[in-house]
Amino acid sequence: MITRRATMLGALAFGGSFGAAAANAKPTRSGPLAALDADNDGTVDLGEAKAAAGAAFDKLDRDHDGTVDRKELHGRVSAKEYAGADPDKDGTLSRDEYLAIAEQRFKAADSDHDGTLTAKELNGRAGRALLRLLQ
Repeated sequence: MITRRATMLGALAFGGSFGAAAANAKPTRSGPLAALDADNDGTVDLGEAKAAAGAAFDKLDRDHDGTVDRKELHGRVSAKEYAGADPDKDGTLSRDEYLAIAEQRFKAADSDHDGTLTAKELNGRAGRALLRLLQ
């Protein structure tokens, strides 16, 4: 009986310390929020979104001419949005014009207007539109 009780107490003690270690471990972050959240504060601010948009622009600009045309955008921007973002009507978007679209989409996704996006806001319709631009 004593041996059985000691075994049970030992198992509880081991399990308890293992459980405490697991409880103190930081959760593994993944998904769009983790990919964009450079300062690891649990949200995405406009600067982080623009940094991601700039990186996306660089990938889309395959001919490295400093602009992207509709073909290079692969449907990330609607015709109306494209026309509105191209004030010089040259048929291409510069980096600044592309970042302006990212800023508009960021503001549309920021439903509580606090200047940051949470995972919930990124999962909303406007947040998903922003994410398409940042990929």
